[in-house]
Amino acid sequence: MTEPTVLVLDAGPPAPPPRLGSLTGRARVLHTDAASLPGQLPLADVLLVWDFASDAVRRGWPGEGPRPRWVHTASAGVDHLMCPELAASDTVVTNARGVFDRPIAEYVAALVLAMAKDLPGTLEHQRERTWRHRETLRVAGTRACVVGSGPIGRAIADTLRALGITTALVGRTARPGVHGPDDLDRLLTRADWVVCAAPLTDDTHGMFDARRFGVMQPSARFVNIGRGPLVVEDDLVEALTKRWIAGAALDVFAHEPLPADSPLWTAPGLLVSPHMSGDTIGWRDELGRQFVELYEAWEAGRPLANVVDKKRGYVPGH
Repeated sequence: MTEPTVLVLDAGPPAPPPRLGSLTGRARVLHTDAASLPGQLPLADVLLVWDFASDAVRRGWPGEGPRPRWVHTASAGVDHLMCPELAASDTVVTNARGVFDRPIAEYVAALVLAMAKDLPGTLEHQRERTWRHRETLRVAGTRACVVGSGPIGRAIADTLRALGITTALVGRTARPGVHGPDDLDRLLTRADWVVCAAPLTDDTHGMFDARRFGVMQPSARFVNIGRGPLVVEDDLVEALTKRWIAGAALDVFAHEPLPADSPLWTAPGLLVSPHMSGDTIGWRDELGRQFVELYEAWEAGRPLANVVDKKRGYVPGH
């Protein structure tokens, strides 16, 4: 029996390739880069998208020849993959659901505490050798609105509640414990913390714009750890400059790496981090182990976990 071919879209240095030694004798593992991907796709039974920031799959999928029966991306989001041809195909798409939930929730909690306690100001005063006493915000008793009710959003909500923050969760549809989209604006007007953890879809693209920032309280802080295009970045810069909101933190951006001339670098009250909220020590090894476990299920003909609804753009059922 011919071994299935697993094609890996490598991330390139300095990111190491996935550790797939346990598949030796069970699969033929090939590696490719973005430029060679279109020519390699017809050879593959399985595609592992290790370069989760690349849009090479979306660009290379349309074309002649067979395509992989299963695509797995080492990321929670799948917007970088999807094109009409892939969405309409019989190919199964899975994601890295479950790997990033707790790390991202911890990162959001750290951002909330850093803004509440003005840690950026403390570090700046230390660099200037300036002794400046201030009062800071007590987070217990404040309100948060978390947009996105998937595993990451739920983990964020649980962590914020552990800090004593009253937290409302907003999802695609209303259900017990989750508000629907019609409640979003009302919740934004009362929230001290607004956290965006939504998937990027046609419905959510640019959802945080001037109007949404305009309905928030002047004391509110905004955090985005979802996808960059969920936010109209020029509108956020305006909202911060005009003090419509008190501060913000972005870990994702419309264009990454963030260009050196972007006004986001100098927007007042904005914390910028380089898409690292879910990346804890050992995260790549965990992603590799997850793929091997999924491969074993696929090899045995068992149902796969983390199957993405290709039209919705996320794993349903949450």
